[in-house]
Parts: sequence; structure tokens; C-alpha cells
Amino acid sequence: MSDVAIRVAGLGKQYQIGGDRKPPYKTIRESITDMVLDPLRRLRAGLSADAVNGEQALWALKDVSFEVNRGEVVGIIGRNGAGKSTLLKILSRITEPTEGEVEIAGRVGSLLEVGTGFHPELTGRENVYLNGAILGMKRSEIDRRFDEIVAFSEIEKFLETPVKHYSGGMYTRLAFAVAAHLEPEILLVDEVLAVGDAAFQKKCLGKMGDVAGQGRTVLFVSHNMGAINDLCARSILLNNGQVEIDGAPDKVIRTYLGLGSSAAPTVELEATSSDAYFTKLGLQNTEGELTTRFDVKKPITVLLWFTLERRIQAIEIGFAVSNHRADQLFYTSNAYADPPMLVEDAGDHCVAVQIPGKLLLPGSYSISVALHRPNLQMYDYREHILRFDVEETGSGRYDYPAHTLGHVIVDLKWETMKGAL
Repeated sequence: MSDVAIRVAGLGKQYQIGGDRKPPYKTIRESITDMVLDPLRRLRAGLSADAVNGEQALWALKDVSFEVNRGEVVGIIGRNGAGKSTLLKILSRITEPTEGEVEIAGRVGSLLEVGTGFHPELTGRENVYLNGAILGMKRSEIDRRFDEIVAFSEIEKFLETPVKHYSGGMYTRLAFAVAAHLEPEILLVDEVLAVGDAAFQKKCLGKMGDVAGQGRTVLFVSHNMGAINDLCARSILLNNGQVEIDGAPDKVIRTYLGLGSSAAPTVELEATSSDAYFTKLGLQNTEGELTTRFDVKKPITVLLWFTLERRIQAIEIGFAVSNHRADQLFYTSNAYADPPMLVEDAGDHCVAVQIPGKLLLPGSYSISVALHRPNLQMYDYREHILRFDVEETGSGRYDYPAHTLGHVIVDLKWETMKGAL
């Protein structure tokens, strides 16, 4: 028996975007008249439409090839629109590829969207058995795991309620419990765990680790780089529908952070919203120089240029700093300033925010920025858009790997105690 569980060769998926307007409805008489009197005109029109649609074709995936061995846990990462979900939908046989081949050896369980495969009119109990049947399991197999599924999902009180009445969190709990406990040989998981609360996410990630430890094959799509690094021995980066790099998670994550981010000290940006948007970002040292290399002991100034096309009350201008694994270290915004800094009037603005010296240990970091009204509207968000390095420039030697000491320096009060305790 071959050790390959999933083989993907030259896979491509094309969608048509835009396209011509639909023709107006015609009566049966008009349609018959057109067909009889001018078939050549209809043929020409059809050929013309195909040409137009061809110009508006979008390749969500193009020439994607890789293999996954039995028992391997592979993380799939990439920016929004890179083709991750499309790939999993093809592997799950939800959609057909435009070109290429996929070979899968084993029973596949999928958790691609909240409640995928659930029938809204059926109860939670009935949907557990329905999903098991779809996976090809016998009723006796489902009976054996049923209590574990219900206990994991924590929805015992609502088990006899039709799932159309479930909240998003309840849907997610039951869907993940079914997918993880019904023992498919291959498990496909998309980024759906963000729907649950923090405790449930932690519980799901622990279960994912258990599934991986049982020797089952897992393809895991996530923006959680920490989870990718912890759970996966290998990762694949998709960029614009193609495989950018396939290898060890650390290396793949570093490449991911470099996509679309600026290695230069400033980056010019185009508007993404008609109301509020960033126009330029920059990094500056204490000498007033724009740079991407900073002394560990000295502050880093983050410059944020943005435009408000109209007055927007309670708008938040914030940024997050992440390490080389894309773990977010901290977030700050004008709302957390003391006193809070209000920037609401229409026009062009620039704010400067200082990251204190002796905060970040030597290493590589990235910055993500956001313009939004919390819990109401996101106007502009740029993920890992700036990159910079913090360096030790003193006389001491710092050869330690960053992960052994963490990523930040905590400035605590130190004093010498006199006498014995």
C-alpha cells in the first residue's frame, strides 16, 4: 500500500467574475423566432460572450502540486484570497477543479465552514448520525463515539433542538466534535475555530493535537501561526493561487510574513475605503532617520499617515507588533493613550507612536495596522505590512535563540538587599 494519502497534480480552479449582463426575458414566441430566423446571429453572440468571459477569468488555483503522506499534519497558510479554502473544497469534493487531478486514499472528514453538511431542520442528534453516514460509518461506530461527541460539544441541553436554532458558537462546537471524533482517515479543517470562545479554541487545538498523535492525516488551514508551528511538521504557503513554498513551518512562516510587507522604512499605500484609509507608513529612529534596523536600547517611532474623507467619531488608529512566527506580542491604539488621543476631523493626518527602548529583544518583527470603529466597522487593515529588526549593539554577546528567553524585556525594579533574611 502506498504511503501517500493525498496527491495533487497540476490542480487549477477558474471562476468567472463580472461578465455581461443577463439578457432580458423573452416570450416563447420571440425565442422561437430568433432561433428559426437567425441561428447564425445567435452563434456569433455566443462566441462573443465566451470571449468576454475569458477576459474576466480568475484563477483561484493554478498549477498546484504536492503530496501528503499518511499520518502527516500539514498546515496551509496564505493571505485572504490565496486559494486555501478553494483547495480544501476541491479535496472535499464540494467543488470540481477546472484542471488537474486529485487522488485521495481514505475516508475524508471536513470542517470547512460552520455547520458544513448539517441539515437545518434536523436536530443535533440527527445531524451527528447524518454526518457519520456521509462519512461512510456504520451506526454501531457512531453509537460508540456518540457520548464523546456530545460531551466535547457541550450542547447536551440542545441535542433534540433543530440546528437552525443554534448560535454560531453552538454550530461550531457540534460540527468540530463530529469531524474530530468520527475517525476519518483524513481530516480537512479550515479557519473556523475563530467562531468559538477562547476556551473552546484551546480545547479544539488540543483535540487537533490528539488527532495528529493518532497517526491520521490532517490538512489544517489557519491564520494562527502559533498553532501551525505547534501542530504541523510541514507547511505549504499559497500565494495568488500557487504554491510559493513547501517546507518546515518556521521557514514557510518567515516567507509568509515577507509577502506584501515592506523591507523599506516607508511604504506608500492606496485607498481601500471611501471613508478612511492609510496613505503611508514609516519607521524612524531617535536620530530622525527612516530605517528598519534599531538598537535594542533605543525607542522605535512608528509613523502613520491616514486620510478621513469625513468626520468619523470614535475612530481607532492602532497597530500590532508580531514576532518572526506571527505571534502577536502587543497591540496599541489612540484609544489606549493617556489621555486618549482623538483624531476625528476630516482631512489628512499623521500620528507618531513611540515603542520604548529595552522592550523588544533582538530579533525580527512585523507591524499590522488598522483603522476601525471597534465592533462596528473596519475601514483599513494591513497585515504584517512593515518589517524591522532589533539588534544588540552593545559590547556583550547575545547568541541565544529568541524563543528561549521570550520576545520582550520587562523593566522591573531591582535592588540589593542588605543583611540576611
